[in-house]
Amino acid sequence: MNENNKYICAFLRLTQSSSSFAYKLIEHFGNAESAWNAKEKDIARVEGLSKNSVEGFLTERKSIIPDECIDFLCKKNIRFISYEDNEYPYLLKQIDDFPVGLFVVGDLSACNLDKTIAVVGSRRASENAKITLKKILKGFYNTDICIVSGMAEGIDSVAHISAIEAGVKTIAVLGGGFDKIYPKSNIKMFEQIKDGAGAVITEYWPDVDAISWHFPARNRIVSGLSRGVLVAEAALKSGAMITARLALEQGRELMCMPGMISNPNTEGIYKLIKNGASIVTDYQDILDAMCWQINAEGNPVDEASSPELSEYEQIVLDAIKKDSLSMDELIIKTNLNIADLMVILTKLELDGIISKSNGEKYISLI
Repeated sequence: MNENNKYICAFLRLTQSSSSFAYKLIEHFGNAESAWNAKEKDIARVEGLSKNSVEGFLTERKSIIPDECIDFLCKKNIRFISYEDNEYPYLLKQIDDFPVGLFVVGDLSACNLDKTIAVVGSRRASENAKITLKKILKGFYNTDICIVSGMAEGIDSVAHISAIEAGVKTIAVLGGGFDKIYPKSNIKMFEQIKDGAGAVITEYWPDVDAISWHFPARNRIVSGLSRGVLVAEAALKSGAMITARLALEQGRELMCMPGMISNPNTEGIYKLIKNGASIVTDYQDILDAMCWQINAEGNPVDEASSPELSEYEQIVLDAIKKDSLSMDELIIKTNLNIADLMVILTKLELDGIISKSNGEKYISLI
């Protein structure tokens, strides 16, 4: 292990400082050990440090032993990677204010960091957006694409779940420590990712809570890890729009998934599209925007595009493909009686061909 790592790790153990604080000290003193052990009068000469951050550092370091930090992480099966290590994601190191270290569970080395797509969007995503996103990501079935997101509710969760179901790796970036998974409803997802579906990373010590101001900071890592960023839903003032701005600042490809104009969570989407973001309606749009090629042989999307349906099943599906429809609307469109229509809809749902949006209207999944 890099001897400096225990001191870099100790800097991240501090509660009142940041990666930028640690990096400024390390750059000034030449290495992390010298920075950690620097005298107060020498630290006072470092430019760009606030008085509060310096005082907090001087107070806290008295109770932190660098060797014990690494030992603690080892006992919890948490890897620590510093920005000085070869394993540190090279894309992330190119951004401003990159994290000086990452805490990692799962297998980051199994994730293809050359083909990373970040997916961001509303925590209160519409059912239509969730279904559309799942359909798009299904197109990457068994490829070397890696999906990056923040493991929040809504779009983030759909992105990770869709990646797992499609057999592609996924990276979750947390806004807190591993002992404080937020939301708690995603603990099972956390376990799935770290146990084989990819990796979970954070710049926060294991017992740090996921508090509100951590999430904008986390967003720079989500976009920083990624070659391109797909915005699935975004209100004008939202974390997704912050990530979109960061993506542009970091030189990442920005893509948007259009939605219903009447949905407030698409206002940000259409603003980004007007400003030049690529439009994504299927997985091929992402590949085209990124200039990537993948081996799509055996892709289930291709197999499902022409399912074997009865005459009336096809009539119902064709009607739903044109627009999401309620039961009453389908009766009018197809001229089927309610009993026959219910049988057909149930079969199409069980086969994964259609789904209900908000429990009212039916949406095609192919």
